[in-house]
Amino acid sequence: MIDVPIVLAGYGPVGREYVELIRRHRARWRDTYGADLHVVAVRGRQSQVRVDGAVPSRGQWDPAGEFAELLAGARVLAQAVPSDGSDQPALDALEALQQGAHVVTATKSHLLTHWRKLDKAARRAGRSVRISGATGAAMPAGDLARSVLRGFDVRAVQGCPNGTATFVLDQIAAGHGLAGAVVDAQRQGIAEADPTADLSGKDAATKLRLITGLLWGWDPADVAVAAEPIREPLPPVPEGHRLRQVASAQREEPGLVRVELRAEPAASTFGALLGPEKAISYDCGEAGTVAVSGGRSSPRGAALAMVKDTLGAVLEATTGFH
Repeated sequence: MIDVPIVLAGYGPVGREYVELIRRHRARWRDTYGADLHVVAVRGRQSQVRVDGAVPSRGQWDPAGEFAELLAGARVLAQAVPSDGSDQPALDALEALQQGAHVVTATKSHLLTHWRKLDKAARRAGRSVRISGATGAAMPAGDLARSVLRGFDVRAVQGCPNGTATFVLDQIAAGHGLAGAVVDAQRQGIAEADPTADLSGKDAATKLRLITGLLWGWDPADVAVAAEPIREPLPPVPEGHRLRQVASAQREEPGLVRVELRAEPAASTFGALLGPEKAISYDCGEAGTVAVSGGRSSPRGAALAMVKDTLGAVLEATTGFH
């Protein structure tokens, strides 16, 4: 039996779902996988709490202390903090790796800026950094790029990794204006309060940048982005097609991710997406095309991805991002 004490950084919607999933399914996962997952501490922006079972209400938390002390004895650091551009998630992850813990993260910002440093630290420590929650929530696009397609001649990757963009484009095609489509997406919990990153293509590009790091070892910090935003009027779409926000990268064009609005056949992998669904497709040369689609884009979906990564980190003998 592998004992897996976990320190969780971030207790928003994703963090709370992660804790609840582990609490509810701990015994089953212990019996099935031989790994006893349990959260032993939670860290917020300015407070923290030791955990033995259920997480106490925030009124019972202590002021935040030294993070290194909170990490002592942890086997995994799970990160579900906002991607606000702060260096703190990177500093926390590096501290965890130095102390011998794996890192599982749904936070994107420090992966874009500290990829090489995190990978080097993880390899030196013999630990893993898992990022499924940052590359597609419950859709296992990151797993394909990280390990499933290992040894395949992956020449290109493209996809619709932003569910908000797909939903909004379909709403506009149904006769709604852009503003109304965004409000509807927000009302249904699909879009963030600020949808700028979704509409501009920034979020789709970010996910592709991370996937190229897993696929080809590109440093996301060095990847340039050429993005076409969603704005009215939209380009015309031929009959039998649907407009999609497609992000793409090619191995022979290193250091560049493109995001464009593209008319896709309604029966194709991308055209067949409904609502906030997502999809990623890999051109694997002689092996053909391998695609993955679906997966819930929600706090529960991201939390499930983090659980999967937690189990993978402790059960598989891998280091770094691979």
